[in-house]
Amino acid sequence: MSEDWFRDAVIYELHVRAFADSNGDGTGDFDGLTSRLDHLSDLGVTAVWLLPFYPSPLRDDGYDIADYRSVNPDYGTLRAFKRFMSAAHARNIKVITELVINHTSDQHPWFERARHAPVGSPERDFYVWTDDPTQWSDARIIFQDFETSNWTWDPIAKQYYWHRFYSHQPDLNFDNPAVEAAVLGVLDHWLDMGVDGLRLDAVPYLYERDGTYCENLPETHDALKRIRAHMDAKYDNRMLLAEANQWPEDAAAYFGDGDECHMNFHFPVMPRLFMSLQTENRMPIIDILDQTPTPPEGCQWATFLRNHDELTLEMVTEEERHMMLRAYARDDEMRINLGIRRRLAPLLGNDRRKVELLNAVLFSLPGTPVVYYGDEIGMGDNVYLGDRDGVRTPMQWSSDRNGGFSTANPHRLYLPLITEQEYHYESVNVETQNANPASLLSWMRQLISLRTRHRVLGRGDIRFLDPDNPHVLAFVRHLDGEPPMLCVANLSRLAQHVELDLREFQGATPVEVFGYNQFAPIRDHDYQITLAPYGFFWFSLTGLEGDLDTTAMPHLPGSMPEVLRRRAGLGRALERWLPHRRWYAGKGQTIRQVSIEDAIALDGDTNVALVVANVSFTEGDDQRYSVPMMRIGRDLAETGDRSTSPGVIAQLDDGALLIDAMSDDRGAAVVLGAALRKRSRNSRHGGLQGRPRRGRIAGLADDPRRVNVLGVEQSNSSAIIDGRLIAKLVRRLEAGTNPDVELPTHLLSTGFERVPGVAATLDVALAREPAPANVVVVHDMVAHESDLWVKMLDELGLAIDHVLASDDRSDDVIATDIAELVGHRTAELHRALAQPGTAPTSGRVSDASMAPESFTLLWQRSILQSLRTSIRSTQRDLRRARRGGQLDEQTSEHADRLAGRLDELMEHFERLRQQKLDAQRIRVHGDLHLGQILWTGHDIVFIDFEGEPGAPMAQRRIKRSPLADVAGLLRSFDYAGRVAVHTAVERGRVHDLDDLGAWRERWTRQNQDALLDSYFEHMDGSNLIPSEDQDRRLLVGIYAATNALSEVRYELANRPEWATWPMTAIDAMLPESGAGQ
Repeated sequence: MSEDWFRDAVIYELHVRAFADSNGDGTGDFDGLTSRLDHLSDLGVTAVWLLPFYPSPLRDDGYDIADYRSVNPDYGTLRAFKRFMSAAHARNIKVITELVINHTSDQHPWFERARHAPVGSPERDFYVWTDDPTQWSDARIIFQDFETSNWTWDPIAKQYYWHRFYSHQPDLNFDNPAVEAAVLGVLDHWLDMGVDGLRLDAVPYLYERDGTYCENLPETHDALKRIRAHMDAKYDNRMLLAEANQWPEDAAAYFGDGDECHMNFHFPVMPRLFMSLQTENRMPIIDILDQTPTPPEGCQWATFLRNHDELTLEMVTEEERHMMLRAYARDDEMRINLGIRRRLAPLLGNDRRKVELLNAVLFSLPGTPVVYYGDEIGMGDNVYLGDRDGVRTPMQWSSDRNGGFSTANPHRLYLPLITEQEYHYESVNVETQNANPASLLSWMRQLISLRTRHRVLGRGDIRFLDPDNPHVLAFVRHLDGEPPMLCVANLSRLAQHVELDLREFQGATPVEVFGYNQFAPIRDHDYQITLAPYGFFWFSLTGLEGDLDTTAMPHLPGSMPEVLRRRAGLGRALERWLPHRRWYAGKGQTIRQVSIEDAIALDGDTNVALVVANVSFTEGDDQRYSVPMMRIGRDLAETGDRSTSPGVIAQLDDGALLIDAMSDDRGAAVVLGAALRKRSRNSRHGGLQGRPRRGRIAGLADDPRRVNVLGVEQSNSSAIIDGRLIAKLVRRLEAGTNPDVELPTHLLSTGFERVPGVAATLDVALAREPAPANVVVVHDMVAHESDLWVKMLDELGLAIDHVLASDDRSDDVIATDIAELVGHRTAELHRALAQPGTAPTSGRVSDASMAPESFTLLWQRSILQSLRTSIRSTQRDLRRARRGGQLDEQTSEHADRLAGRLDELMEHFERLRQQKLDAQRIRVHGDLHLGQILWTGHDIVFIDFEGEPGAPMAQRRIKRSPLADVAGLLRSFDYAGRVAVHTAVERGRVHDLDDLGAWRERWTRQNQDALLDSYFEHMDGSNLIPSEDQDRRLLVGIYAATNALSEVRYELANRPEWATWPMTAIDAMLPESGAGQ
């Protein structure tokens, strides 16, 4: 990660004692925090800021420190802290802690020594003392509700000591060099341990001088420069964050010239966000940002909506303060000092629209956003607790006892849980919102993901637009090399229309990044937008010169283990790579995000790993994919043209390439070999488990030379192992046993042997799923000559040669023996699928799930509805293809004619709506065609029982009429005839399709009839298909029609010149009056 990692960060603020209790004592601790780090990783935050966790009397929630170098025993030990930090870093989460250098607790040993030491001694001079309590009387009293003076008498020291905050927090004396040396020692202590950043609490008050307000003094900046220089000399990639609650011009001084603090909280912008929302006017936000200096190079503001303190109103006018208190703190209990002690959701009346709006504005303005724990789920507060404890209550994890925070007696909790009805922990908690994709938590994950993906929001400059409508805030973020980002927000409770002058971006297309929807291009006039109440848009202005080259190979910094930990970059690389894979099922959908759910090392050197990627779309369900990755070194990467291979995912720092492991025999050997050994590999969500079902196969893949990856990319990736096994990497993952394991295992248990046995599986645990998924399925290798598709094309080629040599083609004998065999064996297959299993084989599904079920009229209606849906989709695609100019004139006319007649198909199958057929539904193959059948030389074997790979697993397990498989075979024979003739034409053996058209139709019809007759003959008496021939053919027909409609859509999207093939097949199913060729 870069040295200025904090500029692209999203920081999560939490208190250890409020997050999770691991030992049941009622107080959160580091082990509890470590156990909940996955929540932060899933949320997408990149840094965690810990409030003080040091030994303390806890009179100011830990900011009254009694020992800088240890951990409060209530929170654990230094060893527990180190475990937490290691776990956070493993998730690529930076750790920021507090360096409270302005003051200590009055129980700190330094203060105890000082109060007992004589006046003028080095020990006494660790703090600031006086005999005159009127000294520095111009310094303001910050905690006016609790203190009346900045001086407090100490009866032991017999002097007054100085404190800018509570009287139990004496200020350190930075005029004493020993104090600064002690502070640097504390800094070294934590940075040596691996802490990434330090928040410097209350830095404006380090020095005191006569005739000043004792704030922002030059001496303070000199001290910060020395601290920064000390840190930079000893440590890399560390960060200092200043807490300076000042006006922007004063706060900006704490950056120095880039030689003081790297970051600085922007306190004044926070109340202006709420002020603009209340007044429904953008000016408070624009005004304060106009007053805000640009930080030096490499520095950044930190912004927030709420934190552990009050919503401070110090940096506003008296009038603005009274307005804010009236609007947001009507009850006096909600007020403290010069601010409001409330969480975000209660401040906004728990209005989800306002919560989303303010977060969207915060995350799109310059600066690094900070999220306060619990605000991602809309936690409430308790204003009747003392001080600011009302916003520091336990994190709400679930509806269980104590909100899942602790197993302690509720009376032992350090603070009570929120039980107010609207915010009760039983309804507002992480577990409940995790299960709801429409929850605030789910939305916050999306927001944070978009923020981290678009670097322009973290590093870009800003230019405000000035539309006439004052309710609308609009600005553009710019960063070289990235598309500009237009952000528009409606601050009003009413819908608003706005016209924006965007002429400088003329020609660009605004793409709304939350939904990836394209809006109208920008022209040479004002751009008009309508916003919902409290609505907002983030538009990426694409299509401009200078946009980032999206075709360039992604570069991922760091070593292979670091790449696997830094999941955001890897997700972005996969977002570019996945859509170009044939097995990717999301084609035609717009990707919203690719996130890495798990990354599991498969070898000791972490050169090969299995990555589970979750792809979310702008519409429709998420999809999970397995992507095994392999690192190949620079020497191999530079051989041949490897860098342009489709298997390459990204380039690493050292010139090595990250590739799809299944594109290389060595990587495939590691991945597939994991299934052959009974070994588990732990990971974040449970890990991998190899499950061999044969003896003596564990080492078959140890030698990569015995692993042959099949080069043709299909819906999955396959390889032959030692000539004995064929292993398949399942690309699209779903929980549960794959049908390609279930069905062959069941069939073999019934005595049906024309399927390969299951030799092993590799199972991977998935996030939030009750069962693992089969990621590798290994079958016994079946000796065969080819699959039936290849066999039939060879037979057709010979037949075409014979036909072309014959003078009279009408009397040629057409061989149908293979079609008859397929019909016979398919009938046996279906009979076996309907039988109960007899062998208790591992992985076999229950007999109940395989048992046949009788047809019902309701189920028959569902077949008709599926046909109707397919008709509508096909009509839409046909019309789009015509408008888009994809089709030649003849095909276009055919498409137009067919689109107008497709509704007639519904009439043809109307009897299914009214008359229940006497037949049964069973589990079927689901994707049966000639390519799924092997030819052994004298018989056939069925393979690939996983069904339609693009369909969800639950859909593939639906029981159907066995005639659905038969319809797939009939369509496959039709395609075989057409492909054979098309190939003959392309090779110049035939000059015109019409020369063989009639013969091809006769060949197809005779083979289809032979298959059906054979199938029906061997299914007689099974009760699985209707007894009446017309009912059988009605069912075959509706399945064949549905398949042909799907083929039309596929061909239009991939091979428009072939679309006429399934279109002609559909013509034949329509009344002859309008059939077209």
